[in-house]
Amino acid sequence: MTAPAPTTLTSTCDLCDLHKGDTSGAFRVLPPVFRSFGGRAAFAGPVTTVKCFEDNTSVKAALEGPGQGRVLVVDGAGSLRRALIGGNIAAAAARNGWAGVVVDGCVRDLAELAACDVGLFALAPMPLPTDRRQAGLVDVAVQIQGVTVRPGDWLVADADGIVVLPAAR
Repeated sequence: MTAPAPTTLTSTCDLCDLHKGDTSGAFRVLPPVFRSFGGRAAFAGPVTTVKCFEDNTSVKAALEGPGQGRVLVVDGAGSLRRALIGGNIAAAAARNGWAGVVVDGCVRDLAELAACDVGLFALAPMPLPTDRRQAGLVDVAVQIQGVTVRPGDWLVADADGIVVLPAAR
């Protein structure tokens, strides 16, 4: 069962109620391990992805470009050793029209993140910045806490959680 992507922000609970009988795997719910760090408590939009490990070069490049209401999903392999987003990058995301960012990893500069008009969910705060070793992969299918997220999927995040739906067809 594939429903069209929502055109306005719909609550994750309402979406879960609507799709509770979906056994196809098209409707996905991320595990409840993410915390909200951004200035927007809720956000939704089409997904673009970055896959990286303790190097935020590709994350920074993506968020410094036009967001057009999209959501960047960052597969940081769940690393708790380095922050993939800080205040400057979050400010760029807000300035460039990104709806939000979901990071399977850490963030830093919490006061600055909270002041940015962008949604931001991540696992935890970590004051250490990343190393610049190897840029990541952009717009590839990623695994976020065991859940597959693809470029073009639709992501909705709010205080109750994060859900992913296939793109409207």
